[in-house]
Amino acid sequence: MSLKIRLTRGGAKKRPYYRIVVAESRFARDGRFVEHIGTYNPMLQKDDPKRVTFDAERAKHWLKMGALPSDRVAYFFSKAGLCEAPKRHDQTKQDKPKAKAQERMKAQADAAAKAAAEAPAQ
Repeated sequence: MSLKIRLTRGGAKKRPYYRIVVAESRFARDGRFVEHIGTYNPMLQKDDPKRVTFDAERAKHWLKMGALPSDRVAYFFSKAGLCEAPKRHDQTKQDKPKAKAQERMKAQADAAAKAAAEAPAQ
């Protein structure tokens, strides 16, 4: 039985409201869960204390029992000091030049540096 602490979606269309629940990983996102431990309302301002609420004692209990938080829930828990912040993934490399273009840029930079080093010597 692999437990996850994750969000289940509620609320109307374009008005999301999430509950923080402990559920088995094989259960559907909005399906059965073991325990409801908090809420997350993204419609509130970021500095509003009611935006994220959860029972810290129950969260500690489930973390101790081996439940793994999702990335978003781990971020909430890290702000409360319950666990480490999740590692942020790097963006894709699609915006960077391809390998041959990088080689050409490097060769041009080397040539410019070499020319600059020879110019003062003359």
